[in-house]
Amino acid sequence: MSDNKGSYYITTPIYYVNDKPHLGHTYTTVACDVLARFKRLDGFDVMFLTGTDEHGQKIKQAADAKGVSPQEHTDFFAKNFLDLADVMNISNDDFIRTTEERHKKAAQALWSKLQDNGQIYKDSYSGWYAVRDEAYYAEDELTTNEDGKKIAPSGAECEWMEEESYFFKLSAWEEPLLKYYEDHPDFIMPQSRKNEVVSFVKGGLRDLSISRTAFDWGVKVPSDEKHVMYVWIDALTNYITALGYPDINAEKFKEFWPADVHMVGKDIIRFHAVYWPAFLMAADLPLPKRIFAHGWWTIEGEKMSKSVGNVISPYDLIEKYGVDASRYFMLREVPFGNDGDFSEEQAVTRINAELANGLGNLAQRSLSMIHKNCEGVFPEQGALTAEDSALIALIRDDLMGHMRRELDVQKFHEALRYFKMAVDAANGYIDEQAPWALKKNDPPRMQAVLYVLAECIRCLGLAIQPFVPSAAEKLLDQLKIPADQRSFAHITADYAIKGGVEIDKPEGVFPRIERSEAKEGQAA
Repeated sequence: MSDNKGSYYITTPIYYVNDKPHLGHTYTTVACDVLARFKRLDGFDVMFLTGTDEHGQKIKQAADAKGVSPQEHTDFFAKNFLDLADVMNISNDDFIRTTEERHKKAAQALWSKLQDNGQIYKDSYSGWYAVRDEAYYAEDELTTNEDGKKIAPSGAECEWMEEESYFFKLSAWEEPLLKYYEDHPDFIMPQSRKNEVVSFVKGGLRDLSISRTAFDWGVKVPSDEKHVMYVWIDALTNYITALGYPDINAEKFKEFWPADVHMVGKDIIRFHAVYWPAFLMAADLPLPKRIFAHGWWTIEGEKMSKSVGNVISPYDLIEKYGVDASRYFMLREVPFGNDGDFSEEQAVTRINAELANGLGNLAQRSLSMIHKNCEGVFPEQGALTAEDSALIALIRDDLMGHMRRELDVQKFHEALRYFKMAVDAANGYIDEQAPWALKKNDPPRMQAVLYVLAECIRCLGLAIQPFVPSAAEKLLDQLKIPADQRSFAHITADYAIKGGVEIDKPEGVFPRIERSEAKEGQAA
C-alpha cells in the first residue's frame, strides 16, 4: 500500500454485452478514469475497475438467435468494451468479466454466506418480468400499451413469469437501509437520486427473487444446479470479486474495500443503492462509501435510441474531435448527475473556446515568444510584481484546492470551471502585460513576464492531466518537465520552471475544429 494519502477504489458498472458501446458507456467510464487519474496524481494508491456483465436471459436469447454459444457471443462483445477502454485512454487496473472462474467462485461464496446467515429461502415466484431490464416489476409500476402489453418504467416489455425461485429476505432490510441513508447523507448522490431511493424503500420492500430455472446461462446456485443466480446478485458481486473475495484477508480486499465510489447510470440506481447494500449488510460486509448516479445524454433533445437511429458511437466523437477533446467536452458540458443534451454546435463551440482558444492558445503563443525572443531557453525568474505573484498564487496555490474539493463530490464541471477561470486569468495577464511590446521597451521585464507564463502553463498542464492525458503529456514534454515531476505534489515553487532550460519550437496541442469538418464527420 502507498505510504502517501491512502487508498481509493472506484468502479464503473459492468456493462451488459448485448450491443456495442455507446456515448452513455463512454461517459461513465471517462468520469471514473478522470477520478482514478486525479487520485493517483494526488498521491493515492488507486484501484479502478471496469468490466462486462455476461449472464442472463437476454444473452442466451441473443446467442441462440445468432446460432452461437453464449460464451462466443459474450467473447465478441466483451472485446468491444476492452477495445473502447484502450481507444479512450482509460487507465483501469482490472477488467472483470462475469464469465471468469474467479467471479463464479466469488458469487457462489456470497450466496453461501447469505444462505448460512438465514437470508435466502426457496419458494415459487409469479409476477411481471422484463427480460431487457433483467428485473421484476410490481403491477402498479406498469403501464399498458396499445397492444395490451405491460410496459415497465424503462419502456421494456414485461411478461408474466411463474417459476420456482430462491428469494433474498430484502424486506428485512427496509429499516436498516433507511437508517443507513439517514446516518450517511452522502451515501447516495446526487440528492435527487437519494430522494428517489428513499421514497422507493419507504414504499415497502418485498423479498427479492434471486434465481431462475427458465434458462441455464448464469452462475449455478451452490447445491442446487438447476437454478442459476438472477443477474443482479451475480453482477453486483463483481465489485468484490476483483479484490479477491471470498478471501477477505486478501491484500487487495483489505486495502480497497469498501469502495470509495460506485459510479452508475441513473437507470440502475435501485439495484446499487438498495439491493447491493442489503446483500452486503446481510453478508456482514462493509458498505461502499458512495453510490453516484449520473444522468443520461439526449441527442438534440431526444433520448438515444437504436430505433430512432440517433445513437452516438464513441468512435464518432473521436473521429470528429479527438479523444482528449471528447473527454473534456463530456465532463465540462453538463453538471454531473443531470441529464444533458448533446449538440454538435455546442461541442464545437466549447472545444474551440476552452481548449483551442483557451489553454492551447495560451501555451502556443507564450512558448513561441520564449523560443523566439529568449534564444530558445526559459528565462530566469527575475523580480516579480504584485500582478505576477497574484497570478502564480492563483494557479500554483489555489487551483488544486478547488479541483480537489469539487472532484471529491464528483462535480467534474465545477472542477473544469475553476480550471477555465485560471486559464482565462493567464490569458488576461498576457494581454495586459503585452510582452511583445516589452521586447523593445523593457527586455528584462519581458523575460520576467514570459517566465511567469511558463510557470503558470506548467502548473496548468499538471492540473489538467486527468481530463486530457495525451494533450497534457505533449504540453509537459514541450516544457521539458521530467516524467518523475508530474504529480500534483510537484505543483509547488520547489519544482518551478528553471531558467536556462532549452526548449524546442512549440507545436499546437489543441487543434481548432472547423464546423465543416465536424459536419463531414457526422455525415460519415
